[in-house]
Amino acid sequence: MTDLAATAPAADPSYAESRRRPSFVAALYIYGSLFVVAAIVLVPLLTTALGGFKTLGDLRVNPFGLPSEWQWSNYTDILFSVRYWQMLMNSFIIAGLTTLLTLAVAAMAAFSLAHVRFFGAGFLMNYFLLGLMFPIATAILPLFIRIRDLGLLDSYLGVVLPQVAFGLGMAILLFRNFFRNVPKELFDAALVDGSGYIRFFWYITLPLSRPILATVAIVAFVNSWNNYIMPLIMLNSQAKYPWPLGIMVYQGEYSTDWQLVLAFITLTILPTIIVFFAAQKHIVAGLTAGAVKG
Repeated sequence: MTDLAATAPAADPSYAESRRRPSFVAALYIYGSLFVVAAIVLVPLLTTALGGFKTLGDLRVNPFGLPSEWQWSNYTDILFSVRYWQMLMNSFIIAGLTTLLTLAVAAMAAFSLAHVRFFGAGFLMNYFLLGLMFPIATAILPLFIRIRDLGLLDSYLGVVLPQVAFGLGMAILLFRNFFRNVPKELFDAALVDGSGYIRFFWYITLPLSRPILATVAIVAFVNSWNNYIMPLIMLNSQAKYPWPLGIMVYQGEYSTDWQLVLAFITLTILPTIIVFFAAQKHIVAGLTAGAVKG
């Protein structure tokens, strides 16, 4: 009788639901934390966007509030300038080439490290991961010398190739963890049917890897889109400048048009925000795919 009495509340659906429902304090803590994180992310974006609608004097007096008079011309003048679209196209070319090369090289390298057994595989993987320890600024001088010797200065490839090299470590790590979770039975069945590594990689692994492909693509694209130091060192022609270097157009010797800088930044970060939200579901799936085993 005591055992039945002890188990009776647990069998009650309302009791089980109340046990699963978080308490008021826990819910307040969770939603409060999410609100603080959202504020940390959104407040600088909103401040930047609103600052682009102000005059320089209004921005200095009231940097965080609403504009006293909305200056729509700050945005329209930039949107209707040829130079803005030229820099935006340069950014798309550099970021697009960087993303495509990173995906191609990292996917093939990670597939070999995940499914092909060969001597020195562990050492090679650790060698790739060493790239995560060194920021790109530490190697800027030898990179400049190497790019100059290759004759790639003031070219898109002179910016793209170093970005790909420094992005391979993270990309290979993400790809390898995902590829190792592909069922081994699929690989065995492909070998029985006469498929080799190349066919298995192209026709089986890649179609199953859309989440991680989206994740690596977004990471490579955003890193290249926001890269400032590499185009600054490798490019000399203003016709090839990407958008991070375009900020210098609004900086003079004695003053800076900060309202135009904020408007320019707002317009140029919109593409990455749109791409991120469009691929958000795939990004989360790709980052969590290798969390159970790998």
